Amino acid sequence: MILENFYTINSKQISEDHINHLYEILINNKHDIFKGHFPDNPVMPGVCMMQIIKEITESVIGKKLFMEKCSNVKFLTIINPDKTPILTLDLQIIIIDSKVKVKNTTKFDNTIALKLSAQYQILV
Repeated sequence: MILENFYTINSKQISEDHINHLYEILINNKHDIFKGHFPDNPVMPGVCMMQIIKEITESVIGKKLFMEKCSNVKFLTIINPDKTPILTLDLQIIIIDSKVKVKNTTKFDNTIALKLSAQYQILV
């Protein structure tokens, strides 16, 4: 984990085919990253959300990954960890040879905050 104590996994559900993964995470709104992004009005950095997705995917497949490409990244609304610290990540993870394809939708309440489609290379 690059950012220690940045988030905690509250729960996870995995489909029978092991492709669909639903995670609920709790963002630590007291983390130092929010002191600089931004004091008195914390905003989740987009790159941190992308890192969380990568780390969860690594934990699912049990291997380190390198982001090869993102074909779709849409930040649709601001995540303020003081107001909405609980996020739901809906991940579709498909492994083909040494590549891992991930489609993600991140939500809080019923609001979509992020959509991401990425391809990772498995590091040996």
